[in-house]
Amino acid sequence: MENEGSLESRYTQWKSLIPILYDWLANHNLVWPSLSCRWGPQLEQSTYKCRQRLYLSEQTDGSVPNTLVIANCEIVKPRVAAAEHISQFNEEARSPFVKKYKTIVHPGEVNRIRELPQNNKIVATHTDSPVVYIWDVETQPNRNAALGANPSRPDLVLTGHQENAEFALGMCPTEPFVLSGGKDKLVVLWSIQDHIATLSEAGSNSRQGSKISERAKVSPSIGPRGIFQGHKDTVEDVQFCPSSAQEFCSVGDDSSLILWDARAGTTPAVKVEKAHVGDLHCVDWSPHDINYILTGSADNTIHMFDRRKLNSGGVGSPVHKFEGHDAAVLCVQWCPHKSSVFGSSAEDGLLNIWDLEKVGKASSSDGPNAQNSPPGLFFQHAGHRDKVVDFHWNASDPWTITSVSDDCGSTGGGGTLQIWRMIDLLYRPEEEVVAELDRYKAHISGCVA
Repeated sequence: MENEGSLESRYTQWKSLIPILYDWLANHNLVWPSLSCRWGPQLEQSTYKCRQRLYLSEQTDGSVPNTLVIANCEIVKPRVAAAEHISQFNEEARSPFVKKYKTIVHPGEVNRIRELPQNNKIVATHTDSPVVYIWDVETQPNRNAALGANPSRPDLVLTGHQENAEFALGMCPTEPFVLSGGKDKLVVLWSIQDHIATLSEAGSNSRQGSKISERAKVSPSIGPRGIFQGHKDTVEDVQFCPSSAQEFCSVGDDSSLILWDARAGTTPAVKVEKAHVGDLHCVDWSPHDINYILTGSADNTIHMFDRRKLNSGGVGSPVHKFEGHDAAVLCVQWCPHKSSVFGSSAEDGLLNIWDLEKVGKASSSDGPNAQNSPPGLFFQHAGHRDKVVDFHWNASDPWTITSVSDDCGSTGGGGTLQIWRMIDLLYRPEEEVVAELDRYKAHISGCVA
């Protein structure tokens, strides 16, 4: 992490550039840090904005319970917000665009939240325990998170890990399958197919403000569909293949990337022993081209692998290496709207946006600093002043991102949630942008004349 002085000057410079670089930005101060931020369903659209659910958590010091938070977020549509307004915010204040809708008292701190793509009202959470919790956030009662409050009852508990499973958590895009990794070096797979139907049935009966006492005294639990062995250390992240519920990948503290195929058994289909020189923290599988997989590591880099040629002489041979962070990479995610674009966030407080198409290409619009820029890096979000622990592209709202930092190391606690969209002049086709700017030029010279 940079020293405090250079971090503050970087932040000050970033804040002065908001009107130029962003179409919209909301800054929301969190009393307690959230280690995850995920988009839920879009609720409604109006002329100038739309409303959408956002899933967060509160990681507390024990004076009040840990919670899973369901918020309603208002997202201003492109080219609506005034440039001068979006940069006028107080870092210590809550945003008027983010409102808490429901609180679930979570059994233990929430380390990770993942939503089920086919039904994003169903979410899974990881805490410091061997189980995975499944929640139907719409039917769960809204709770007052007061000291001593009993935890909310999960709709389902997934068992199968032998030791704590704290971070690695994935939901399948094609089937209601859940994947998890833990300190036991295992990758565990569940199907929650039968329980999804039961949940929606129970939900329609309990919608009239059900009280905790009326709910089942013990949450139902299910065992695994498969347990996969192949890692030599803690599994840090897992991801399904976007086109198959039977194929998935995992990364861990053993520096390896493993591809699995449940149809072929419980041992690795392919193992990349040395995918990086450090621990691997995150992985994402491209939804646009299933041959491409991204990994992020404690060695500060992101590697892009082609699964047709993963290894060379027993060592991982990525097709690209991306070097633009000064600290461990914590999160990588492909952009849902453009196949060559992905984001990465790290402990250096930066969220970088990369474009494969820009690797090795010099653009006519590149300025004098272009040669100092890492290949492929085309946007740097420097709005956080501490480690960016999670971010999520919005599938319903192109180029809109939510990101969250854990500010305990810098501003004395809490966290910062930001929802933002870069200005479209940065990602639209160059010829389109040049034509638009030419029209403005003609208009401005006409006004001056």
